[in-house]
Amino acid sequence: MLSVFDLISMLLVLTAVFAWVNHRFVRLPHSIGLLVMGLAASLVLIGVEFAFPSVLPYEELAGVIRQVDFQKTVLDGMLAFLLFAGALHVDFEQLRDRAWIVGSMATVGVLISTGIVGTGFWLASDMLGVAVPFAWALVFGALISPTDPVAVLSTLKTVRVPEALEAEMTGESLFNDGVGVVIFTVLLAAAVGASGDGIDLIHIGELFFIEALGGAVLGLAAGYLAYRAMRAIDDYTIEVLISLALVAGTYALAGKLHMSGPIAVVVAGVLLGHRGPNDAMSERTERYIFAFWTLVDEILNSVLFLLIGLEVLILRLDPSFGWLVALAVPLVLCARLVAVTVPVLALSANHVFSRGTIPVLTWGGLRGGISIALALSLPEVAEKSVLLAATYAVVLFTVIVQGLTLSGVVQRCVD
Repeated sequence: MLSVFDLISMLLVLTAVFAWVNHRFVRLPHSIGLLVMGLAASLVLIGVEFAFPSVLPYEELAGVIRQVDFQKTVLDGMLAFLLFAGALHVDFEQLRDRAWIVGSMATVGVLISTGIVGTGFWLASDMLGVAVPFAWALVFGALISPTDPVAVLSTLKTVRVPEALEAEMTGESLFNDGVGVVIFTVLLAAAVGASGDGIDLIHIGELFFIEALGGAVLGLAAGYLAYRAMRAIDDYTIEVLISLALVAGTYALAGKLHMSGPIAVVVAGVLLGHRGPNDAMSERTERYIFAFWTLVDEILNSVLFLLIGLEVLILRLDPSFGWLVALAVPLVLCARLVAVTVPVLALSANHVFSRGTIPVLTWGGLRGGISIALALSLPEVAEKSVLLAATYAVVLFTVIVQGLTLSGVVQRCVD
């Protein structure tokens, strides 16, 4: 069995090699290129194993990938740092002006999408003869409905959209991730409890209130404490260390207090990114801190997208639910369209929206590693295989197809 250092070394070497090959020859956008190359490598290995069994040490290679606990790596490792890095660079003024829009899409939009996807997936499974109870279909709706901040922010680096629309996409992806995890936690508890004592609505409300609002309050308090500490000194090495401590400490404490870690680090990042450069950081400190977190974002992003591509090696695919998995892609896209349209139309009387807001937000609703990590965190129930396969299909479609064509949609609908 490989050590933790061996696994990290292997991932970094693969990421560097694939990134160089993509930059030199393939020339796809960086993150998408790594995902495609990781996926291609996995499919080649699977194809060789299928055509020529025992030629390659397939089981040994798959075993190495299994050693990388994707769920813990993403949810308990990378996510906190990626969310903070994204939130740190958010334009606070734009976000504040679009607060109602971002808030409605990150809450009402996620709930609408969860309901549509869950109901549609349940009906489709019944029609195709694949047993997926309604409670587990709703769990799938919850884990696949939030847009992924890592995927969205990575794509926005290569696509130019109007500032207001960019703020909406960025803000929604950062905040609906935390909301989505809370909804997923609640619905998962309900699905697991469906065969036992169940879970009542009051308990559901308590879970949501404590996790979502508690996470926001914790992030605000921790971010302000870090801001005051930075304001008292002028040493960029210590201030970078403070920012690292802020992310790791806040996320860990949120977990211990049963609050939303994603919401906590996003709020802390937005606060520090807005207040810090104004009166807590010298010009030199600001340059080092923002450059440091840009590098952290790029490196972790690269490793994450490569891991998504390699995870196909250990998926438990069953041809019997192939049609249901294929139907999940248009179902999620239709749900996204409704989830975007309802808040936009409801707020259009009091807010001005950019031309093409609905199609761009719909097509730009990418899913990524967080959805896969949540699917992998499901207990070992009979429904896990089909839910994981459907999640993977949606993530691949949104990142590769929608991610590569988003610039064309923007040009056609906005320009």
